[in-house]
Amino acid sequence: MIRLSPQDARRVAVRAQLLDAERPTDLMGVVRHLGFLQADLTDVVAPSAELVCWTRLGTAYARGDLDRLAGDGALVEHQGMLRPAEDIALFAADMARWPGVPPLREWQVDVRDWVAANDGCRRDVLAHLRAEGPTPARAIPDTCEVPWRSTGWTSGKNVMKLLELMEARGEVAVAGREGRERVWDLAERVHPGDEPVDHEEAHVELARRRLRALGVARPRALEAWHEPYDVRGVGEEAVVDGVRGRWRVDPEALDRATTGRAAILSPLDRLVFDRKRMAELFAFDYQLEMYKPAATRRWGYWAMPVLWGDELVGKLDATADREAGVLVVDALHEDGEWTGEMRAAVAAEVAALAAWSGLEVVAGV
Repeated sequence: MIRLSPQDARRVAVRAQLLDAERPTDLMGVVRHLGFLQADLTDVVAPSAELVCWTRLGTAYARGDLDRLAGDGALVEHQGMLRPAEDIALFAADMARWPGVPPLREWQVDVRDWVAANDGCRRDVLAHLRAEGPTPARAIPDTCEVPWRSTGWTSGKNVMKLLELMEARGEVAVAGREGRERVWDLAERVHPGDEPVDHEEAHVELARRRLRALGVARPRALEAWHEPYDVRGVGEEAVVDGVRGRWRVDPEALDRATTGRAAILSPLDRLVFDRKRMAELFAFDYQLEMYKPAATRRWGYWAMPVLWGDELVGKLDATADREAGVLVVDALHEDGEWTGEMRAAVAAEVAALAAWSGLEVVAGV
């Protein structure tokens, strides 16, 4: 049993996310280590994936570098995540077993039955892509017999939902984007075609990579569509002083010196994405408020967490006004007592963020 102090655990988490003072220099190395980048296109300051890369690489990352890697085929977008193309081999066995191994959950039965009911449309989509090549969803004829029903925004978006499920089946893939819109093609023309990894071996490897990227995690950590494999069977068992329950820790992340720095994080950054883990390890009060009415927001529409060393110490509420050429800072919320050194380091990071974006910092009205 490994015993960690809360500070030890935070430092492991920060190192694992490549957020200590020794910045990496290789973009593909960063993506491979983190495992994936969420392809969220919210662009209040910068798209989340680009902000994640800049936060790690600093001046070694230029806007558009991710697009170039995707254009070269080194990265692929799979189920909303940018991943190294070679990693598709780790998902191929699950694609072949879609929607999963019995007994199926209710939602798996529902999507299986809906795709089966629209098998004619599925075949039409494949035929269209085979003949026409990369195509956005809006340009693919909708021949679904049974409409997609949802309580959310996807209700009635038959072709888009069918394409996403066909992506999970390994039949189609995102070939690129036209602006914000995904362009689809046959998976065989997008994915590299590497030999699939056996599903059990793949699941263990994906769990190992998950723990490597997090450093320390609950054995049954947050389950998500893009990361369904928990870390129970990898790493070493650990406890964190003052925090109830057991953890798993990546032993390679232990016993390494940590030199901290200031960093401004995307609200979707993996250091803070699991809000429960964030609260347990960092005692940080935070949530993304973009879906809240403006009058009820405490920190701002896209307030970005501020990291200082191994602590989360505040939120930056800022917006890029590219037409005016400025980064408007409406507020910098300080949690606890900030020193002059902290303020200077965070201010320098805000200035660096603006410079990277080709903007000048101005205070909001």
